[in-house]
Formats: sequence, C-alpha cells, structure tokens
Amino acid sequence: MRIGELAATVGVTPRAVRHYHHLGLLPEPERRANGYRDYTLRHAVVLARIRRLTELGLGLAEVRDVLADDAGRELVEVLGELDEDLARQESEIRERRERLRVLIEDARAGRLPAEGPVSPELASLFGRFGPAPQSPMAAKDREVFALLETTATPEARAAMLAALESMMAAPGAVERVREAYALLDALADAEPDDPRVAEAARVLAELVPADMVPPDTDMDTDGGDGGSGGFLRAFYADFAPAQAEAIRRTLHMLREDRP
Repeated sequence: MRIGELAATVGVTPRAVRHYHHLGLLPEPERRANGYRDYTLRHAVVLARIRRLTELGLGLAEVRDVLADDAGRELVEVLGELDEDLARQESEIRERRERLRVLIEDARAGRLPAEGPVSPELASLFGRFGPAPQSPMAAKDREVFALLETTATPEARAAMLAALESMMAAPGAVERVREAYALLDALADAEPDDPRVAEAARVLAELVPADMVPPDTDMDTDGGDGGSGGFLRAFYADFAPAQAEAIRRTLHMLREDRP
C-alpha cells in the first residue's frame, strides 16, 4: 500500500501518517526502487491502534509508551489515569451545566446582571440592591467586582466574597452603600481638592472592611509597574479626578487602620 491508501484504509490523513513517522510512533518502511514506500498490513494494524488510543483521549507521548510496552501493563495504567481524568471532567461539566441552568433561568426572568455571568455568590450580593443600579458609580463598582472575581485566585476570591458578605450583613449597609455611591456620583465634575472629596472618603472608609485591602497594596502609583501599581493606575484612570482622589484617600485610611 502507498501512504494515501494506508491513510484511507485506517481513516486518517497522509499528513497524520507522516507526523507519526516523525514522532517515531509508526515505523517508516524503506523506499522501493521507484521511490515510493510500500506499507504492509502490520503498518495498518499499528496505525489503527494509534487512532483508537488517540480517540480515547491519550496524548501522543502516552501512545508511544503504550506501543513500547509489549506486556500491555502500561496500557492498563494509562487507561486508568485517563478514566480518572474523564471522571473529573464529567464532574466539572455537571457543575458548569448547573451554573448555566441558573444563568438561563435568571436571563429568562430578567435577573441576569448587566456585568454578565458572575458566580451565584456575587450575583446574590448584587441582588440585595434590587434592580440594576441607576448610579454610574454603582454600575462601575459592580464591573470591578466582576473583574476581580474573574482574575483572582480561588483563595483571594473567597476572601473577597467573605468580606463583601460581612459588609453587607451589617445593619443599614445597603443604605450606607447607596449614600457612598451618591457622594461619588456628585464628584463626577469636581476637582480633586473639592471639600466633598474628604466626606466621600470618610463614608467609604467607615463602610469598607479594612481587610478588603490587601496589605501589600501600593497606594503610590507614580512609580514603576511593580506590585499593584499598574492595576491601580488603570483603576484610578477610569474615574473622574475627584472620584479617584476620594478612593485613593479611602485606601490610605484603610491601610492606616489595619493592625
């Protein structure tokens, strides 16, 4: 058989056959006098085995180990590992489908946050404010929390959600949060030295738990890109100057209150 015939017989492409030759998975026959390689039934048997193993999900390095073990013990071990991995993927898929089911129900009921899909925990916290916020600062705040939840490590995400839950569990928290948003909204066209900046910073500092600010947060963003400076520069730049100044003062106050 020529390479095209071999590939068609087993149901792969000639390019795949050449790739298996290159990796040493499939022996490469010598060329005949006419320059063509002549593949035998043995090549088709090995190629079919490679195809079956890859369709099971084995990587090519694992396939090489299986083919090199005549006793077949390696195959049992690899297939066992593959079965465990598939079980893990099935569990993850079930969890993702459950989250999708909740999101679909929320979308149909008009409860999906404007920020898009977020965790049930964060969606629950957002839901305590009722309908989508009319405050521009509230909408921006929710976007930032959605960003942080997406990019944080599992440990940092859990800590952030726990701190938010603790903050919102305090009596009158919703009203105080709305007051803070109103103060910040009012600074949209103000200058950084506006007297209202200090008031907004004071209300925010009284509202936000100090442990929500990581101890290594760099408040000075005029330096290099190390630490959190790059993120904070982009963060502050997304606000009006007076709003950014109020948030900067809040972070300083929270850092000073940290034990």
